[in-house]
Amino acid sequence: MSTQTLNSLSRASSAYLRSAMHQPIQWREWGEEAFALAKRENKPMLLDIGAVWCHWCHVMDRESYDNPEVAQIINQRFIPIKVDRDERPDIDSRYQAAVSALTGQGGWPLTAFLTPDGKPFYGGTYFPPDDHWGRPGFKRVLVAIANAFQQKREEVAEQAGMVESAISQAESLTGPSAKFNPGVVDAIVKSGLDMFDRDHGGFGQAPKFPHPAALDLLIEQYSRSRDDRLRSVFVTTLEKMAKGGVYDQLAGGFHRYSVDERWVVPHFEKMSYDNSELLKNYVHAYQATGSQFFADVARDIVRWVDEWLSDQGKGGFYASEDADYSMEDDGDYFTWTLGETQAVLTDEEAKVASLHYDINEVGEMHHNPAKNVLYVRASIEEIAKRLDLKAGKVRELLETAKKKMYTARLRRPTPYVDKTVYVAWNALAISAYLQAARVLDLVEARRFALRSLDRILAEAWHPERGLQHVVAYSDPQAEHRDIPGLLDDYAFTAVACLDAYETTADISYFHFGRRVVDLMVDRFFDPIAGGFFDTAPAGGDALGVLGARRKPFQDSPTPAGNSVAAIALLRMHAYTRDQSYWKKAEQTIEVLAAVAGQYGIFAATYGIAALLFSQPHTQVVVIGDDEKAQRLTAAAAASFSFNKAVIQLTKNEVAAQNLPPALAQTIPNAPIKNAGSVALICTGFACQAPVSEVTHLQEILYAGRE
Repeated sequence: MSTQTLNSLSRASSAYLRSAMHQPIQWREWGEEAFALAKRENKPMLLDIGAVWCHWCHVMDRESYDNPEVAQIINQRFIPIKVDRDERPDIDSRYQAAVSALTGQGGWPLTAFLTPDGKPFYGGTYFPPDDHWGRPGFKRVLVAIANAFQQKREEVAEQAGMVESAISQAESLTGPSAKFNPGVVDAIVKSGLDMFDRDHGGFGQAPKFPHPAALDLLIEQYSRSRDDRLRSVFVTTLEKMAKGGVYDQLAGGFHRYSVDERWVVPHFEKMSYDNSELLKNYVHAYQATGSQFFADVARDIVRWVDEWLSDQGKGGFYASEDADYSMEDDGDYFTWTLGETQAVLTDEEAKVASLHYDINEVGEMHHNPAKNVLYVRASIEEIAKRLDLKAGKVRELLETAKKKMYTARLRRPTPYVDKTVYVAWNALAISAYLQAARVLDLVEARRFALRSLDRILAEAWHPERGLQHVVAYSDPQAEHRDIPGLLDDYAFTAVACLDAYETTADISYFHFGRRVVDLMVDRFFDPIAGGFFDTAPAGGDALGVLGARRKPFQDSPTPAGNSVAAIALLRMHAYTRDQSYWKKAEQTIEVLAAVAGQYGIFAATYGIAALLFSQPHTQVVVIGDDEKAQRLTAAAAASFSFNKAVIQLTKNEVAAQNLPPALAQTIPNAPIKNAGSVALICTGFACQAPVSEVTHLQEILYAGRE
């Protein structure tokens, strides 16, 4: 019996790398050993960057990297390195910039060719094995690149030098900073209005991504202005998305993006960060409009995350669910033929489901035209009229059909769930869960979010080393790699700690958040030009182009690290009155101030930071622990505003001054000793007279938004 030889990726921790351990290519992980080998053998390096959830990565694996002829060329003429972009976003971001400078495109799989010291000189994304679709075949590319490296070394070196320079300039923002102008928020909002697709929602044309930060900024601005143009953008977009195929109509949760402008046919992978940020959108839209539809979608997202992307035992959110269950699959798990639908439903249920979800003999999937993506084509009222049924009966049939179809789907081969627990993505999900829990009264979501944060702080934080990037890997048997935390890990965790403090009034979360912020400043802040680098200084031994410094300000697709760092600093200043936090936030905001408007919706998180910077913070402190205090807290949290925090304290907590410094200075001076449960509205480090009635509190808060 023959046994298949495994390459060195069998020892990797990453699920994406381990998925390639059976390939005939002699893959190596990123590290000094691979670079030393390339220099010793004087060979160019082939760098593949992808992710376990990436459909086209699987396609290239199947077509090219499993191909013995391709493998022979690579093994003979290159040193091949494989990188997981989720595990190493620092590597990915720099080589994405390199390939974009070379070709004008980026994405995954990222295929880059490097000199033995890791400088990129050619690249692309997906390459078919042979010439196809106007793309050069991978075999031909490999031979040409290897020959060029050996025969045209000076040209290769010159190209590598030019690309390295382009990487250094990408998002380095070396130009002069400018004084902040609040008008930048208007410029970003205008960009959203100009790009809005009035017919289908969203921004621009196909492919369509959700842009959660832009939606949040528009929701917040609508909450202040009640401008119907803003309302139309986020309401249309969120409704169309939730009724589209980009939303999983059976299980809940959003796929990564839509390949068409109508939100019908998605790329089927589901990411934790997309769902956490969209959860915030639907909660905030519910706060802004009162629409129960948005609240229902938010609850449905939580339901899906609880079931599929959460470690209910230990706490923590998993990274992603794959698009496919095999190399040959393309969304088959999520899609339905008419026959598959009729096989699991009664005739009456099938009629209702087929009309509601537009299930026909011919569907939307090119690889299998019989496959249908489920999306909401007809409303319950329309179906009732067409089938001459009562709306209640249609609703009942649809609910039973959904349950039966989901049960049947669970029996299908299931796409892989990457159970890696990343610090930054967990922090985003924790903040989203805490916001949803407060507004929608989701007790279990609150509990799980806090347990997840406790796990991050216990397992990924070390007093001397700071945060790590990974809490746990998908394979519990895999060797844990210590990957130092990046700016995103620190900034997102700091915000999550402050959210947890505001949710619980547990001062330990505030203290932890302050330690994270202080270390973030120490490791990433640029004291000369302002702003934050995405990585700590690498020193002189940085491999490849990791020594290039970046200051990320664009949302892509997670919130930009610099913008969230500024938000964390501003929120920390509101609790401490420490001017150093304010000053560093100001310096960070000024780095992009001159050009932020040109980034449009891709600078939406910067716009949110700008709002916090330009408007006085408001803290609504409810004091009391009875039913009246609960009503005051709920009323204070009902409306949406970025610069408003809501905290509920007991009188004992106030008396003990178990408070952040700024609140410890202001709250005890308020006339609350002999009052019952009250709310204090504190702005600019001073508190107004206590408010004891819910309606009065709502009037003051509503007036303060205008």
